[in-house]
Amino acid sequence: MSRDEELLFAEESSTITPPKKRQWKVVIADDEEEVHAVTRMVLDGFTFEKRGLELLGAYSGKETKALLQKHPDTALLLLDVVMEEDTTGLEVVRYIRDELNNRFVRIIMRTGQPGQAPERRVTMEYDINDYREKTELTAQKLFTTVIASLRAYRDLRTIEKNRKGLEQIVATSARLFEIRSLQQFATGVLTQLTSLLDLDDDQLPGKSSGFVLKKQQDHYTFLTGIGVKADSVTDALHSVLTPDVKMLLQQAVEHQRSLFSHNTYIGYVQTRDQIEYLLCLKSQYPLSEIETNLIRIFSTNIAVAFDNLALAQEIEESQREVIFTLGEVVETRSEEIGYHVKRVGEYCYLLAKKFGLGEKLAELLRLASPMHDVGKIGIPDAILNKPGELDDDEFEIIKTHTTIGHDILKGSKQDILKTAAIIALQHHERWDGTGYPHHLRGEHINVLARIVKVADVFDALSCKRVYKDAWELERILKTLKKDKGTHFDPILVELLLDNLDEFLQIRNRFRDDC
Repeated sequence: MSRDEELLFAEESSTITPPKKRQWKVVIADDEEEVHAVTRMVLDGFTFEKRGLELLGAYSGKETKALLQKHPDTALLLLDVVMEEDTTGLEVVRYIRDELNNRFVRIIMRTGQPGQAPERRVTMEYDINDYREKTELTAQKLFTTVIASLRAYRDLRTIEKNRKGLEQIVATSARLFEIRSLQQFATGVLTQLTSLLDLDDDQLPGKSSGFVLKKQQDHYTFLTGIGVKADSVTDALHSVLTPDVKMLLQQAVEHQRSLFSHNTYIGYVQTRDQIEYLLCLKSQYPLSEIETNLIRIFSTNIAVAFDNLALAQEIEESQREVIFTLGEVVETRSEEIGYHVKRVGEYCYLLAKKFGLGEKLAELLRLASPMHDVGKIGIPDAILNKPGELDDDEFEIIKTHTTIGHDILKGSKQDILKTAAIIALQHHERWDGTGYPHHLRGEHINVLARIVKVADVFDALSCKRVYKDAWELERILKTLKKDKGTHFDPILVELLLDNLDEFLQIRNRFRDDC
């Protein structure tokens, strides 16, 4: 995950004892008990790659089908041709390959009556891997056949795991690049990496765990974890920073690159702003060559994505500052100084969440709402700051700030400014259709503009303006209740009233000289 793609391989610890691996599954399918007994005797104590055999028995075609359906990870099937019927074994082969779509299990056909199912025809017409007469399979030949079959099964599984892993990397990388939340991104990365380790059906399920840390100076922050049990972020940090993990993290930070150690991967990323991210991935088993290669490929994308995420957040922060600054400039020009645009943004976010718009749209509204009155920059000072009521001609001029604001913003391709353009145009429309500039009614008014209208009026009535004094809360609430269904979306007003304490907390947190 470092920029130069180099990886360290730490010394393996001899103290780590991985759990016992699952045994190779072998199904003996034959209607003769003696065949079962002899096969079990010959294969007693058999091991391949430090894994023994789990021998499963079936005495009919029906039992064999049920076993293969229940155990799709069966490595080898020793299958008798003749059981209930002369062609029972052949029917079982078709069932496994065509209905169960299992292309991995190695099938060795065994027959005591070769004339009933000629070898050449069976081998050509059925997807089997070997055909033997029972008298041929002496102890040594059976041993050799099982070894060859398990090796072939293992290699097929290896190829399939590579295929699935690469397919998963391609599919998920694009989605990860779309995420703009650091927390969600870290969780997504960790989920995909642990799933890469869990692609192997022959291993025990749920074998991998991990976590992501953010490091600034000497301080670690726990971002997310899988398989980490803790009641709080602080507890989670203490629980994962075991002595062996600390040592590996220190090595990664010291060398500024990722490393593998036996059953652990430490991913290291340093972004352009010198923030370091450390990802720890642990398996119950030593990481295989396939797994290290898949992790290495995926980690290349992670490093780029972390940088892109940091850059996107920097751009968003810059946009946020520009928007709030411009919003404050507009308010200052109209002598409405203070935290008005900040409060309106927070009110809008809260109201949008209460309305059920979701986090993404609520956050977009919080960023765009400060621009709702940007069109006031085109209104003469004499009208904008007139202390008394406006006459009809002056009011017609002030109304044009909605279209002026829309014209300023509408050309942008950025979501924030496109949203701000809609809000600028429609935030003075009224629920009953008597608003301006286009006399939109009810739900024909964009919901974001309806939210801004409620939030803006609630705050404006709370503060002193050149044309009025601040209103008491009771008077504000009475006005909102009276005008819901005429000026305001009635549902939004009810949401504000039902959650008034939360809105007042925002007002108190960003209080100015209202």
